[in-house]
Amino acid sequence: MSPASVDIPLFETVEGTRPLVISMPHSGTHLPADIEARIDPSARDLPDTDWFVPRLYEFHEALGASVIRATHSRYVVDLNRPPDGAPLYPGQRETTVCPIETFDGQALYAPGDAPGPGEIAGRLRRYWQPYHERLRALIDARIARHGYCFVWDAHSILSTIPALFAGRLPDLNLGTAGGRSCRAETVERVGAALRAQHEFTHVIDGRFQGGYITRHYGDPARAVEALQLEIAQSAYLREARVPRFDAAVAAPLIAVLRTLLTRLLEPDSGRRA
Repeated sequence: MSPASVDIPLFETVEGTRPLVISMPHSGTHLPADIEARIDPSARDLPDTDWFVPRLYEFHEALGASVIRATHSRYVVDLNRPPDGAPLYPGQRETTVCPIETFDGQALYAPGDAPGPGEIAGRLRRYWQPYHERLRALIDARIARHGYCFVWDAHSILSTIPALFAGRLPDLNLGTAGGRSCRAETVERVGAALRAQHEFTHVIDGRFQGGYITRHYGDPARAVEALQLEIAQSAYLREARVPRFDAAVAAPLIAVLRTLLTRLLEPDSGRRA
């Protein structure tokens, strides 16, 4: 976790040359001092982090992709939740835009100390809005240059979380908001690449169909196609409360990710520009 006393940017961005933006909203680990002081000590190791997702996509430069990566923990604000708090999966348990508990249901704050409406509004202004303004700017710049843009929302999660889903999650969970956030041809192209590999199990629009970013920015009619990939962390690391990254263990997954994004881009290169 980044030292709470250090003032760091809310996100980091890299400008690429191709019509692809990779968003990483949940890989940050920084907690501002005033928030960290209120978080239950047992949760300060940030168990719900999308661990090492930026390491998985280090090939982005060779691919020409733009990247936006959050630096702050999702416990500060969840960048992949609607700002009005509307549920993504009605009827299923999910965490809120300013989480008050972990995925396992552990309280993050002492009774009466959770953020109220005023604090939530302040966190949205300070942390949530700047990320989305920058993400929108990256998308708009790709459209201006190429005529279209792909948004790949990159995530990972523990492979088993009984409070969120039954059993073990497939290794690769591609979400397209039920086919609404991208064209059917795009789903088929990426799906074919998933089917062609035999290292990892996969599903399309299963338990995770895409969060706010996929649903909000995906608009095929306006030449923006968005897909979310939720990766079971057991596919690239040895799961632990605070895991360590092993490049050799992650190498097969990284190769598959590079193939998926290459297939996403190649058939469209120049076609709509």
